[in-house]
Amino acid sequence: MEAPLRETRSNVSLAPLTTLRAGGAAERFWVARTVDQLAAISGHLHAEGTVPTILGHGSNVLPSDDGVPGDTVHVLSRRIEIEPSGVVTADCGCAFQDLFLATAQAGFLGFEYAVGIPGTLGGALVSNAGAYRSNVSEFLTELEVVHSGERRWVEPTFMSFSYRDSRLRRPRPEACTLLRARFRLPRGIPKAIYDEAREYQRQRISKQPPPASAGSFFKNVTGADFAASLENLPDRLRNAGVVPAGFLIQEAGLSGFRHKGAMIARRHANFIVNVGGATAFAIRELAELAKRRVLDQFGVLLEEEVLYLGDWSRFGTAEA
Repeated sequence: MEAPLRETRSNVSLAPLTTLRAGGAAERFWVARTVDQLAAISGHLHAEGTVPTILGHGSNVLPSDDGVPGDTVHVLSRRIEIEPSGVVTADCGCAFQDLFLATAQAGFLGFEYAVGIPGTLGGALVSNAGAYRSNVSEFLTELEVVHSGERRWVEPTFMSFSYRDSRLRRPRPEACTLLRARFRLPRGIPKAIYDEAREYQRQRISKQPPPASAGSFFKNVTGADFAASLENLPDRLRNAGVVPAGFLIQEAGLSGFRHKGAMIARRHANFIVNVGGATAFAIRELAELAKRRVLDQFGVLLEEEVLYLGDWSRFGTAEA
């Protein structure tokens, strides 16, 4: 247990480790460079009665300006193993895009949509990330976890996956750390795999803003009746019963709206971007403003994809 204990530091700023470039400091900060080290740190903290905050590339999180109490573990383990049968075992600290590249180069399909997604595999699993009618749990066969101090492999049902959600996003987080994931992927035609990925990448570049963001801030809204009631919703979305959060925010007139260095992107209204030293509080204030405007105009309450980390007890919403 001595090796992981030497990794501990105090009051480490988390802003540089998040894609929104905002937020306060971790009270205690650990670095896990391998799966075994991550398991050892997690087991040690669970035994102490602590539920650590696990941080990968920081692409779907917003730490509070008042910091993240307790222990934060920064995961840097990145190993990916691919068997000829299509069984893939990957560290949850690997970049989601790197997982696509490695599997595509080996001739397997399944992660084409991951091109341009900046997070790690672990973060993708926690939020059941996906795009273009696919999600990360689709080809998942098992997960290695440290759960309440015990290291073991579990079935995908352990995660209780749903749309952009899993048991690890629920209130009152439990002592559970994702270590590795195992998938079984089908073989594909290399040209078709790369062509599909390039098309997804082209769409992302054309739609998504370049400044610091957390990706899609809110979950989309589903419901056939609600979709049918929206005059300006494209037919393909109306027929699918899906209403993008960005559509609602744009219809509420908030595209390009700025607040204390944060802005709702003009190119894609479901992106809140840090355009000038915005604090975490300012970013969340803008998110709350978007939620209120959409609720007032459409009667639906948007739900965040982004996870708020740390102590938000001082937070107050912005004025509309």
